[in-house]
Amino acid sequence: MKPYIVGITGGSASGKTSFLKGLISAFSEDEICLISQDMYYKPLDQIPRDDIGVHNFDLPQTIDHLRFADHIRQLHKGETIEMKEYTFNNPHVVPKMLTFKPTPIMVVEGIFAFHFEEVARQLDLKIFIDAKNKIKYERRMVRDQAERALSPEMIKHQWDYHVKPTYQEFIKPHKAIADIVIPNNVHYQKGLEVVVGYLKGKVANLAAT
Repeated sequence: MKPYIVGITGGSASGKTSFLKGLISAFSEDEICLISQDMYYKPLDQIPRDDIGVHNFDLPQTIDHLRFADHIRQLHKGETIEMKEYTFNNPHVVPKMLTFKPTPIMVVEGIFAFHFEEVARQLDLKIFIDAKNKIKYERRMVRDQAERALSPEMIKHQWDYHVKPTYQEFIKPHKAIADIVIPNNVHYQKGLEVVVGYLKGKVANLAAT
């Protein structure tokens, strides 16, 4: 049984994480697994800095994309993957060993999921979560102050010099080749319902074969 691979991308603060939680919760652990680009960041000493010395994580070269693609390939072949948890370069956190098993539905997510050809060509369905820049900026301002304790000035700097240029060059161009574009300026519930219904059908068909 070959898994059906769903790729999900979109700009920072477009609502990918929330959408993914809703999607994953609609299935059992035996039906769906999630492979996130965030697990494949390179060590901090390999992350480039911008002109004022701030690490820029919003660049394709920060990701070990060949390992990312290879793990997807192995899961698609029915193999189980074990890897250390990425701890976001926090030296005080001991990484756990994570196990990923092949399931009927595999979800591959990340801002560069469509950019890396080695990843993109393995995707059976491409979903792009979309939102206006103004809305994404406002969401990021709220989120990064609350969750990352960043100052408004640093959030604006990262938005202007990291996030926004990356979106324009590496993410937005792939919107045109997405199979489904889900607007999330207000909510994504209708889009989520459509995707869940479609994938439920895929699970049923795979189980019947």
